[in-house]
Amino acid sequence: MATSTASTAAPPKAGGPAAAGPGARRQRLRTLLYRLDSKGSPYVFIAPFFLVFAAFGLYPLLYTGWLSLHKVSLYNVNRSQWVGLQNYSDLFSGAPSRFFWNALWNTLSLGALSTIPQLVIALGLAHLLNYRLRGRTFLRTALLAPYATSVAAATLVFALIFSPEGGMANWVLHLFGAGPVNWEAGRWTSQFAISLIVTWRWTGYNALIYLAAMQAVPGDLYEAAAIDGANRLRQFWHVTVPALRPTILFTVVISTIGATQLFGEPFLFGGQSGHQGGADNQYETLGVLMYDQGFRNSMLGRASAIAWTMFGLLLLVGLVNTLIARRLRRD
Repeated sequence: MATSTASTAAPPKAGGPAAAGPGARRQRLRTLLYRLDSKGSPYVFIAPFFLVFAAFGLYPLLYTGWLSLHKVSLYNVNRSQWVGLQNYSDLFSGAPSRFFWNALWNTLSLGALSTIPQLVIALGLAHLLNYRLRGRTFLRTALLAPYATSVAAATLVFALIFSPEGGMANWVLHLFGAGPVNWEAGRWTSQFAISLIVTWRWTGYNALIYLAAMQAVPGDLYEAAAIDGANRLRQFWHVTVPALRPTILFTVVISTIGATQLFGEPFLFGGQSGHQGGADNQYETLGVLMYDQGFRNSMLGRASAIAWTMFGLLLLVGLVNTLIARRLRRD
């Protein structure tokens, strides 16, 4: 006769199905949450930047590109007429091309007149501040004062300095026996005055960038150059400048981008005629032309085409920067 214990079920073994119940599910849930936290948290932290960039950067850029293919009035944005690339062809070869090529030339000339002097002066100032001078901290702080000054305040002050009636610039010329100059009326005189504003505002900023890069140059290089008989000038040209090539390239690119977008200085310097870059458009930049076409002539499509042309120029500057940087890394 079979015993009743033969039919009794054996107890579950450790690690069997019963043991893999609620405890194992909680463990799997904790593992899943840990993976989501470790891999997803970085995207959550940077998501606000991309959301803000998409709302205030990417969408306006794409919308401006769409407007550049239409004929749109500022006073009736909802009604637009598709014209394709007509706005671009008008800029390059149509009736408005005279203003566009003039503004492009002014942008390039103002960029050269302001970028080259400010970077050369900034490099010299950084080299002087790299020595152990008295009051170095005060001098370094003072270099940022022009950068902290608003564009409007700086431009209005320089407009008074270069005023044809009682301006300080003409007063200095009078001391040397030179006649008064109508700085705003001439092409090169007005561009010289505007480039002086840009140079004054940005020289200290670039000098501090150069100074930070100079302090990262190993001192052993200067000691070796001094042992070889190189004076401070030769050390500067053969040690400091080669070590600063990436930094110099960076400041050249940033200054070129800033010169391409130049707007506040020429707009405010001209006073009542600032919206068109002077009475004869003698210092009208691409930024001023874009404003004049969009908000004075209410041609948003043409203004958008100018904006995208400026964007193309900035992409070209970035491409040149990439090619030069690759060559520097190979060297």
